[in-house]
Amino acid sequence: MSHRIAIIVVSEEGRHIATQLSKQLSPLLLEGVKGRLEVGRLWHDYDAFVFIGAMGICVRTIAPYVEDKHTDPAVVCIDSLGQHVISVLSGHVGGANDLTRQVADILGVQPVITTQSDNAGLWALDMLADRFGWKVEAEDLNPCIFTFVHRQPTALLLEARDEGTDYLLQTLPPHVTLINDISEAHPQKFKLLIIVSPHIYNAAFPLILHFIPRVLTIGFGLAHQAEPAEDIYNEICQTVMAQGLYPSFRQWCTIDVKATEPFIKVLEEHGEHVRFFSAEELSAIEVPNPSATVEKHVGTPSVCEAAAILGSNHGQLIIPKVKDKNWTAAVSLPPCPLQKEGELQCAASPPPFGGGRGGGIEIVGAGPGDPDLISVRGRKMLEQADLILYAGSLVPKALTECHKPGAVVRSSASMNLEEQCALMKEHYDQGHFIVRLHTGDPCIFGAIQEQMAFFDREGMRYHITPGISSFLAAAAELRSQFTIPERTQTIILTRGEGRTPMPEKEQLHLLARSRSTMCIFLSAAIVDDVQRELLQEYPEDTPVAACYHLTWPDQKIYRGVLRDLAKIVHDNNLTLTTMLVVGEAIDNRSGLSELYSKEFSHLFRKA
Repeated sequence: MSHRIAIIVVSEEGRHIATQLSKQLSPLLLEGVKGRLEVGRLWHDYDAFVFIGAMGICVRTIAPYVEDKHTDPAVVCIDSLGQHVISVLSGHVGGANDLTRQVADILGVQPVITTQSDNAGLWALDMLADRFGWKVEAEDLNPCIFTFVHRQPTALLLEARDEGTDYLLQTLPPHVTLINDISEAHPQKFKLLIIVSPHIYNAAFPLILHFIPRVLTIGFGLAHQAEPAEDIYNEICQTVMAQGLYPSFRQWCTIDVKATEPFIKVLEEHGEHVRFFSAEELSAIEVPNPSATVEKHVGTPSVCEAAAILGSNHGQLIIPKVKDKNWTAAVSLPPCPLQKEGELQCAASPPPFGGGRGGGIEIVGAGPGDPDLISVRGRKMLEQADLILYAGSLVPKALTECHKPGAVVRSSASMNLEEQCALMKEHYDQGHFIVRLHTGDPCIFGAIQEQMAFFDREGMRYHITPGISSFLAAAAELRSQFTIPERTQTIILTRGEGRTPMPEKEQLHLLARSRSTMCIFLSAAIVDDVQRELLQEYPEDTPVAACYHLTWPDQKIYRGVLRDLAKIVHDNNLTLTTMLVVGEAIDNRSGLSELYSKEFSHLFRKA
């Protein structure tokens, strides 16, 4: 979105619209004929101009200054009654279309956008690179755009995973075919080839648009006081290109003792993100090419390979250590969030399991129970899965009913850990996409650690999709803010001590000393012990709530005070899937936040 915006009020009738917009956009206000005369002087200094008045006046004002869509600012026109917001100039590249939508949202009216790709619901090819931080390679973008918006058959090759590729997959137009390999792009079948990949291709195809995402992590080592730093930068980039990859890096990683080297300043001047690790962090990473000499000098057997792996969140090393007299370098890719078989893979990932595309596991947080409260991403994962293994004692089966035809849906309620892992491994080895569905957020009492340990041992790819925890559902259903200014600013998530012992320092009566809002999981069966421990610190009239099957169709919530907590649970036969909430935040309506106080100044508002 544009940052420096000028609003030109053509007539008195538009002044109230300018006032309304000024609260949201922080613009420069220009009025009347004098204001219009300022447009030429400010044309190259401002990102956008918003005219409030007749379209003819807007067009005549800007006409002498219009040069090129790649350099012209955005221009938007609003009629003096505020009924229409029209994108006039630089719709895509200049951001006028986005600004038009933003202004229309503020005024509560319909935006008017005439760009063909927007009206057709197609990708704005000339905006994708800026939107997602990609670089772009194309001999001429205009023929690609013309071919695409006229819905000519288009092939799409994705060899990376980021926000941009997720967007392309989710909005795939009917005339675009997803291909798995460059060899599938036949000129007889397709008129345009769109590639999103860090790989360099010299394909014999008449019309190619190649986007280069910043997905690579490069680890590097340096000799002390190495040759001119700019030369090193160019040498490393040329070496990576010789290996068949564009040097479009998400980050450059190295050991922290090199933080003051001249090369680091050169990287920053090139706009590169630099990240440092300690020798201790690097030495914990297993690498294919350790060096005793490196360990002797800096305390770790690897710098470049270890930094590349660590910087990519333990991703895959796709260029092992390359050595020069003044530097070493290695390149890696991050582990991909998983997806449906055959749909998308990380660039350069090896074809496991006899040449197939391999399986993957997504651990998905189901949310508190209502199928509408699973995340959009989690729902999409369920729709794509070949196997859904759900925690049947805690997750309603209704959440799995969106599965595709032929998918295997199993409850893990009657299965032990070994049986669960064996089932997932069986499907994984067949190249299937697996969703392991856990209640709430899987990282809170989700019992996923032992599963991840198995996946790690077996070299199985997995990723976690978070979910809405039941303690958040409790706050929503109780209509309570669990953090009250100057009263209780902490939420404790814990459980009582049942068959699984609690660490001595986390006994309930110790946690209760803060009198914070406490959400107690998995403890209805031992509520007498819970109440006894809490009463050691909380007053007996502290508000409590016992929340059964939060957001399920049979949800029940019982309020009371702490001295009656056990009785509430026993009298209503509450056992599994009951959240116990304790604290004065329940039903509290006193205590005001400074955030919206008229006496409180902050970045967006003055007192």
